[in-house]
Amino acid sequence: MIQGIIGRKLGMTQIFQENGKAEAVTAVEAGPCVVVQVKTKGKEGYDAAQLGFGKAKKLKSAQKGHLKELGEFNYLREFRVEDTEGINVGDSVDVSLFQKGDLIDVTGISKDKGFAGTVKRYGFAGGPKTHGQSDRHRAPGSVGAGSTPGRVLKGKHLPGHMGNDRVTVRKLEVLKTDPEHNLLLVKGAVPGAKNGLLLIGKSGK
Repeated sequence: MIQGIIGRKLGMTQIFQENGKAEAVTAVEAGPCVVVQVKTKGKEGYDAAQLGFGKAKKLKSAQKGHLKELGEFNYLREFRVEDTEGINVGDSVDVSLFQKGDLIDVTGISKDKGFAGTVKRYGFAGGPKTHGQSDRHRAPGSVGAGSTPGRVLKGKHLPGHMGNDRVTVRKLEVLKTDPEHNLLLVKGAVPGAKNGLLLIGKSGK
């Protein structure tokens, strides 16, 4: 059985629980997706289902040949499965896969923040604000280790490109599902910007 679906982040809002408590939620358009390929251990070496999501504006001939008459999808993503029995090309996967209270793992691409210093990128404290320090307020400070080993160690936190990374947030709670509109309301924030692509799967799968 397929335990995941492709979605699109719509944005954040809030809903009120039955006890009156306000909860921040992320609205996600989850599916509907179509199974476009089933991969098996005997042929590809592993069991997986490839899903298609989103209407594509233009496809190359090779892509059209792969999708056959299933539709024109903008995104194709694989989900590993324990067994491919009962999974067929052309099957539909929608938001009814999830129920209120389910725990899910959401994977997306984090917002790209460009080049960032160590204060923003890693939360460094910066240098002293007084005693003649006029240009060290957001500097990382000393990064070397003297004569031994006489170099900057690999992995040292330094300024650089921040964001645009694949990020997975685990065990987020589903607060509401709306199969009629393919909507999933998830407690808290999920990675990525508005309209960003998301991979959603049940936790532990």
